Amino acid sequence: MQESEIVQRNLALQRQWYGEPLGDRVRRLVVAYRTSQTQLAEVLGISAPMLSQVMSGRRAKIGNPSVLARLVILERKVFTPGVLAGEAESVKQALRDVKASHPSLGRDSVPVEDETDEEESAWPVLRRLARPNELHRIAELLDEQHPALAGLLRRAACSDTGAS
Repeated sequence: MQESEIVQRNLALQRQWYGEPLGDRVRRLVVAYRTSQTQLAEVLGISAPMLSQVMSGRRAKIGNPSVLARLVILERKVFTPGVLAGEAESVKQALRDVKASHPSLGRDSVPVEDETDEEESAWPVLRRLARPNELHRIAELLDEQHPALAGLLRRAACSDTGAS
């Protein structure tokens, strides 16, 4: 099997296992936390070359459950008000917290929680950045490629009225 076929197979497996290619998820975190791929690898507890291989599809999976758990924690922390607003100290603190964490993933350790509270904490920040009609327009632009984010923007825009 040629390398390009292996990469395509691995990316398909990532979509199946993680919902999308890990490269997409990691790139969003690099942008959200205004950090480098190398620094993000350090926070996650994985070598920079290994992260690069996973991102490019040369490797299919993250083998260490703690690394995957840290990735998920970082994705969730993006929606905390300070990080969402791009406050430098909040961003640095989130990265420090995740780096210092020792999470584990197991059958009984994956938290199942209502994301509504987490989501609602982002609404005031979004409303400070844009008016409801602007949030709706942005949601329309994101619908095709990022439907979950578009939905978040619509709920933030409508939250004062209770509509959705």
